Amino acid sequence: MTTKAFWPAEPSVLSISTPPHQAATDAVVIGMDPSGRLGASATLLDQACGGTLSRLIEAGEIRGKSLELTPLYGLANVTAPLVLVVGLGDSAELDRGVAFRAAATASRHLASRERKRVAFFLDLSATELVEHAIAGALVGCQGPDLYRREKNRFPFSEVHWQSHHQASIDAGKILGNSVNLTRRLVNEPPQELYPETFAEFCVDVAQRRGLEIEVWDEARLTTERCESLLAVARGSVRPPRMVILRYRGNPQDKRNLAFVGKGVTFDSGGLSIKTSDSMQDMKCDMAGAATVLGAINAIAQLKLPINVSAFLGLVENMPGGASYKLGDVLKTRQGTTIEVLNTDAEGRLVLADVLNVAVEQGASHLIDLATLTGACMVALGTDVTGAMSNSADWCDEILLAAQECCERVWQLPMYPEYGELIRSEVADIKNIGGRWGGAITAAKLLEVFVNNLPWTHLDIAGPAFLDKPKTWQDAGGSGALVRTLVQIARRFTKSA
Repeated sequence: MTTKAFWPAEPSVLSISTPPHQAATDAVVIGMDPSGRLGASATLLDQACGGTLSRLIEAGEIRGKSLELTPLYGLANVTAPLVLVVGLGDSAELDRGVAFRAAATASRHLASRERKRVAFFLDLSATELVEHAIAGALVGCQGPDLYRREKNRFPFSEVHWQSHHQASIDAGKILGNSVNLTRRLVNEPPQELYPETFAEFCVDVAQRRGLEIEVWDEARLTTERCESLLAVARGSVRPPRMVILRYRGNPQDKRNLAFVGKGVTFDSGGLSIKTSDSMQDMKCDMAGAATVLGAINAIAQLKLPINVSAFLGLVENMPGGASYKLGDVLKTRQGTTIEVLNTDAEGRLVLADVLNVAVEQGASHLIDLATLTGACMVALGTDVTGAMSNSADWCDEILLAAQECCERVWQLPMYPEYGELIRSEVADIKNIGGRWGGAITAAKLLEVFVNNLPWTHLDIAGPAFLDKPKTWQDAGGSGALVRTLVQIARRFTKSA
């Protein structure tokens, strides 16, 4: 397999000015709210088909409840064989999240069989709603069935969108495709996506998007004294990589936003080996790195006036004969020593060295993303990202960006007392802090390596991988927080 196979399908997204009943597509999607009042597009279609929509609304068959779907086949005087009515919910609550999920829900339903061309008439006026709805339409039609002979999802070839905001159409396509890029990487099996192939794919992304790139192989990592990252990789026959991508959208700006991603392409737990049940979805332990890559892929295409660097630490954590052991003391690139008491707490050991590289290479603001701890899921569930930070102002910016994209992020405390739990008797710190506050003690370890720069750690262990499908998205890689990272970059440009 070549790394080009990791690119997801990218449907064309085209503006449509034809009224909905004349759209020569395989399906037409109409938006509806619970008020029963027909919007402009629904009115045109209703008039063309002799009032069918009005009668169904009056009979209570179409209610407009958020994400509710009503398929209508063979309507008179309607060119498309299928009209799908999707509920947008209360118009006062229509935000980017509702727009994303509504379009994705409709798209996922339609993509259950092969439909090449689909037209959306949601009557969204705000440009940000159009952008996120288009992203949702692209996300909903793609699933994790990468290697099934009989597919469950059939991505559209063309998405026709009722909007004259071409910039929003273009941005929505970029955003949706970038979320799908992250999802595709997370869904790839580990025999296909491992540190070397992940790094090769990053080179392909860099070439397509005009990014600067460095790939540090095992020899370079050794020269750079990344002993903590290298220790995690020792048990695998797959050699590690560190990838550094740079987008320079504003050379005059002295600030540099750095995204750091954990890329453990498979996590067996090492010698602290996981059970089979706990290990079966550990191909997703590279979701932090995939999210970082998806975000910089979008930022470069959007040509945002910002400087962004992405740092990906790529390893496999396996129980080979050379594996690092409980009781080992690792010397990090920064110089801090770490006592290993659990080889399944490996992500923080990888990130310790990668964060140090990001700091040394001129980051002014740091965000790291990692499927780091089960403890975060115990605290917040599987739909919410945990945020931990050394800077209230910087964390507030990130929380606001997530709120604007309607992605769930909740801040956890970082009191000094948590840092005491990772003090070691034989080294500077240890890689676990005991039973209590596990998500926070992991973040306290990372904090040691950020050199007091504004930094926020995002633990995406819950939302990065869906065990069960949502109405708007299939199970598997979710692409969570790609949209938020792009929004953070947009907010960052305005705060200069």
